[in-house]
Amino acid sequence: MVALWRYPVKSMAGEALDEVEVSWHGFAGDRRWGFVQDALVRSSFPWLTIRERPAMWHYQPFFSEPERPEKSPTLVRTPDGQELDVTDPALAAELGGGVRLIKQNRGVFDIAPLSLISTQTVGGIGALAGAELTPQRFRPNLLVEASGEFPEDGWVGSVLRIGGFSMRVDQRDKRCVLINVDPVSTERDPSILKTAGRERDTCLGVYGTTVEPGRVALGDPVIRED
Repeated sequence: MVALWRYPVKSMAGEALDEVEVSWHGFAGDRRWGFVQDALVRSSFPWLTIRERPAMWHYQPFFSEPERPEKSPTLVRTPDGQELDVTDPALAAELGGGVRLIKQNRGVFDIAPLSLISTQTVGGIGALAGAELTPQRFRPNLLVEASGEFPEDGWVGSVLRIGGFSMRVDQRDKRCVLINVDPVSTERDPSILKTAGRERDTCLGVYGTTVEPGRVALGDPVIRED
């Protein structure tokens, strides 16, 4: 296990972790909050995300009591250094207005509670696109190291044991325009998604669900159980 991230607020910056408890609803504290666009309230995807507000990459959520992420108040450090409670109306206003906050204890996930990508896939798509890409651009929970090119494709349908928990790899992760946005500069590069579409049917990494809850930590081996 190379890296672990959770995202306390959907589409804001991730929090790098040394270890984390994994439940049926993914990483403890992951994507429990999200902002809904009032104009899209009847849409199947009403969320305010990086595609509309690339600067959301520079909003850093964190827990005031990190040892109890499911119960802790969630704070957000804004680009200008303020620390606001996620429920503070000033935060919604700063994001541009016309949005409201919701909380889902089971998590605000697009497809599944867990997302995994390999260093090989990050490097592979970067080479195809002619760009130096970081794993954070793809917003995974788990970054692993494996052998071969785009190795996750062969894991769909398999169960992986990683540290003290197990996950089933359910499907490939079909990407959208979010991967065009650089996490640091927030500049868009349309060639990234175009390359993924041309070379990979826009699929990079995989989605999964918990088979056995438990704890995962950096350095844990990844064992394919089937």
